[in-house]
Amino acid sequence: MTTQTSNASETKESQVFWRFWLAMTVSGAGSAMTVVALPLAAVTVLDATVLETTLLAATGQVAWLVLGLPAGVIVQRYPLRGLQVTLDLVRLAAIGSIPVAWWAGHLTFPHLLVVALVTGMATVLFDIGNSTFLPAIIDKRELNARNSLMSGTHAVIQTGGPSVSGLLVQLAGPVGVLAIDAVSYLVSAVTLRTLPERRPQAQPHAKATQLIRQGWNYVIRHPVMRPCMVWATIMNFVTAALLALTPLYLVREVGVSASIVGAVIAMDGVGALIGSAVATRLSRRVGTARAIIVAGVIGGLVVLMTPFTTTLSNIYFYALGLAGLSFSAVVGSIMTRTHRQTDSPPALLSRVMGTVRFVSWGALPLGAALSGLLASAVGIRAALWIMCLAAFAAPLSLLLTSVRHRRDLSDAHQE
Repeated sequence: MTTQTSNASETKESQVFWRFWLAMTVSGAGSAMTVVALPLAAVTVLDATVLETTLLAATGQVAWLVLGLPAGVIVQRYPLRGLQVTLDLVRLAAIGSIPVAWWAGHLTFPHLLVVALVTGMATVLFDIGNSTFLPAIIDKRELNARNSLMSGTHAVIQTGGPSVSGLLVQLAGPVGVLAIDAVSYLVSAVTLRTLPERRPQAQPHAKATQLIRQGWNYVIRHPVMRPCMVWATIMNFVTAALLALTPLYLVREVGVSASIVGAVIAMDGVGALIGSAVATRLSRRVGTARAIIVAGVIGGLVVLMTPFTTTLSNIYFYALGLAGLSFSAVVGSIMTRTHRQTDSPPALLSRVMGTVRFVSWGALPLGAALSGLLASAVGIRAALWIMCLAAFAAPLSLLLTSVRHRRDLSDAHQE
């Protein structure tokens, strides 16, 4: 009877996870297509300028700087399933308003800015909620494998989503693709509605600043989470810098076409897919802490290939370099995210996630901006070499802390 009960519980848990996975996959695919369709709508439908187009992109990213820290508190104050469903519906209304406004002949650029801001804010809260939701619906022993699957799915979406979006834009136009994205949020909301509810764990009368400070202090004082946050920040900085330099280098220094640039950038997703596929096996063989360092050194060595690309005939050096860096980033991301999910007190988890993402994801626009300044000062090729070498700073940041003595991130042994 006990075995039957256990099997029934495992089956139910598995069903819940797959519904969660379906919701994330559908909405993620729609969002990946919007990355291409939204700026194209601005350029082709509204004839937006270069400045307006870049402003649109920045508006979608600013949400992490605005909501990154308070997001953890907000997520804790409301029933999680209800909040996620509401956020999906908010994104549905925002994205769906674009096709409606276009059909009515009232679509404007300020409208697109508002949509980018609203969807960006909702996505920040949604992502923080997801990082809390997953460990609440599955056994902790399954987190590494499930996080690997989620990361692999995300990699496939990030690789194929923009390409599929480009094809759909040719068939239905950018506004039509945005309508498809709106439907994806509806499917996600309906699917999430079938999951079990998770009640809020935060103190209802505590001040938001106090709750934010608790999450911040927990991460900063933690012997593992603090260095892992530094690692993530360095990785995001270097990744953003290289991705920003990629089109400049390949077009101006190598002289390849835009289609080749897109194919090379897609290798970032291929590397992420490989990383997610081997992460669990690697962690079992060498330990989660050592896996991050090993993958980081491998990624650093491989990414050094990128500046050796000088013509179309050796473009594979650049493609392999991007794939290698993405491989190491995903392996580390899976290990550190699982560690935060399993070792953080449940009442602090969303605030821990919010703190880490506020700091580490805040490095993305900084890396892109500084790489451009560096390229202007010393040249694109020299800037590329500097950023490739900077990739070694990520594993080095862990080797300089007590993490180097651990086999696994959750080991009790400290220096």
